[in-house]
Amino acid sequence: MGSYAGYLVETFVTLLAVCALAFVVLYGARKLGIGRPRGPIELVGQLPLDARRAIYLVQVGGQVLVVGASEAGFTKLGEVNAGDLPAGLERAPLASPFADVLARVLKSDKSDKSEKS
Repeated sequence: MGSYAGYLVETFVTLLAVCALAFVVLYGARKLGIGRPRGPIELVGQLPLDARRAIYLVQVGGQVLVVGASEAGFTKLGEVNAGDLPAGLERAPLASPFADVLARVLKSDKSDKSEKS
């Protein structure tokens, strides 16, 4: 039984070491800015068509590219001048924080209940 317990302790310590190493690498990469967008490219808008297809507006300099994305890859659908876009167009966030999504859902549930009353 002693050798079995030793293997369990060794496995647990190794698992903790790997998790700690992963945390340090990910934390360091975030501090160094690895994976953050850089340069003159920006996501202007997005329209999800279904689970695997979407249309994106990507601004590169003064041009806005209309790009289709599907399981087959990316396809350039067209170009638009950046000046031709509506002035009040919001920049699309890359991802909504879970707290924002939850707040919107709870807000819509409350408004639905008040309309039914």
